[in-house]
Amino acid sequence: MQQPVQQKTEATRSVVIESESDIVTARKAVRDVAEALGFGITDVTRIVTAASELARNVFIYAGSGIMQWRRLSTNGAVGIELKFEDNGPGITNIEQAMEGGYSTSGGLGLGLPGAKRLVDEMEINSQIGKGTIVTIRKWLKR
Repeated sequence: MQQPVQQKTEATRSVVIESESDIVTARKAVRDVAEALGFGITDVTRIVTAASELARNVFIYAGSGIMQWRRLSTNGAVGIELKFEDNGPGITNIEQAMEGGYSTSGGLGLGLPGAKRLVDEMEINSQIGKGTIVTIRKWLKR
C-alpha cells in the first residue's frame, strides 16, 4: 500500500508587479527566500533568473499582475513555488510560446522556455482575454 503524500506549505507571500522596479523587488524577494531555504548559489541564480523572466512577462504582456511565493515541504523534500498571475490578454498558443525564439513582443523569445529549463516543474494556465497563471517549482537537492 502506497504511503499518502504529506505536503506542508507555508503562508503565501506576494509582490505586486506594476512597474520595472517591481521586477527588481520580486527578484530580491525570491533571492532572499531561496537563500533562506538553503539553495546553493547556482540554484538561487536559476530561481531568480526564472522569476525575473516571468515577472517581466507579466509587466510587458499584461501591464500588471502579482507574483506569489511559498515554501513547499513534501515527504521531507523542501522547495519553493512561485506563481505569476495576470489579467492580460492570455497566451493564444502555449505550445508555440514554449518554443525557443518565438516572441510576440519582438524579444528573443527566451522567457517561458528559458524559465522552464531553470526549474524542476512548470505549469501554464491561460485563457484568452482573461489572463495567465504560470507556476514554477524548484526542489532543494540534498
